[in-house]
Amino acid sequence: MKAKTKNTRRRVARVLEGSGNVFADLGLPNPEQELIKAQLALQIYTILKGSGMTQAEIAKILGVRQPQVSLLMRNRAGTFSVARLMEFLTALRQDVEITVRPSRKEHGALSVISF
Repeated sequence: MKAKTKNTRRRVARVLEGSGNVFADLGLPNPEQELIKAQLALQIYTILKGSGMTQAEIAKILGVRQPQVSLLMRNRAGTFSVARLMEFLTALRQDVEITVRPSRKEHGALSVISF
């Protein structure tokens, strides 16, 4: 009886360090804006998830229809502007603060800081 040999190939993963903005790394348009929207949507999702309210109740508070709440709950903020997401946060009893300060870099950056 012949011994069977197993053909094993080692795969080498190629890893590239990201820029910190997946939208920029993927070459999508307006990557900084998309990152801010994703960060704001995450804050909204966290608040909604912990609220214990139904999507219909949340929709009344936010002034939208239930399907739009469903989009937010699935982190699909693409249809909402940054301003609209900030309005949602204030409707959810959150303070939103915008700080503008000089940058040490050639181009300023956008960020979301939550407490």
